[in-house]
Amino acid sequence: MLDFRSIETFLWVVKLGSFRGAAARLNTTQPAISQRIAQLEREMGVKLLNRDHRVASPTPSGRQMMVYAEKLIGLRAAMMAEIGDRSAMRGVMRLGVAETIVHTWLPRLVKSVNEVYPNLSLEIEVDITPNLTARLLAQEIELAFVVGPLSASGVHNRVLADYPIGFLASPSLGLGDGPVTPSDLARFPIITFPRKTKPYEVVREVFDRPELPPIRLHASASLATVIHMAVEGLGIAVIPDAIVENELADGRLQLLDTDLAIAPLTFTASWLASPDVVAVERVAELARQIAQSSLAVDAAAAARH
Repeated sequence: MLDFRSIETFLWVVKLGSFRGAAARLNTTQPAISQRIAQLEREMGVKLLNRDHRVASPTPSGRQMMVYAEKLIGLRAAMMAEIGDRSAMRGVMRLGVAETIVHTWLPRLVKSVNEVYPNLSLEIEVDITPNLTARLLAQEIELAFVVGPLSASGVHNRVLADYPIGFLASPSLGLGDGPVTPSDLARFPIITFPRKTKPYEVVREVFDRPELPPIRLHASASLATVIHMAVEGLGIAVIPDAIVENELADGRLQLLDTDLAIAPLTFTASWLASPDVVAVERVAELARQIAQSSLAVDAAAAARH
């Protein structure tokens, strides 16, 4: 008798192209994956997979099977979401997060997931958007909070929030008493996101003007390092001001008054189309609600000051 575990195993072997990938995705071993596929082929009475050259590809019967497997797994996920108790949503979700989110509302999301879906565990990986995008497309993570939206085929995006970019400096630099010109800014090192990221390229282009001297552009994959360098007066940080609320509140950093504008960063929850994405969509929506709530709180606090 066919069971969903064997069908789900078959689906992920085909999607990932290997028994090893399916084992990692389903948190089991390669021998267990082989056993399930062998059982499924015995019950169906046909060969479903070619195993040549370390790549598992579907046979003609396997391609037919894949159509039904996606429908069955999708229906199961929808049934559990509509009828099942929230505690029935279980397993491990691999989540990739850009560091801006870590410094803003990620702790609130983790707390909410623990409360709403007590049997769902998160494996969180923090990295820059290009790396997280590659991992998402390789199906090494299920959900990514990144600078988006991502335009790759098969990717779904849900906008989380827009974060304005500020020019932030220590009071020791003496730039906080009035409007600051681009020439004033260019006299100091600029500290921002790492190379190969969209914010880095935008900052570099903003200062690429013939009337300005070449800038010293320091890049770091650690926003904590960027913030620390700015607090120590080693340069001007160009990052979302939402992540330095404490430093602004206690006067360690100042938001500079300049007409040099940088477009806000749009963050999205991004995931690949799949028949079993109900949990991913639920967490993405929870993240959107928390991100929007966080921005509303920040706006209200700014209005009071």
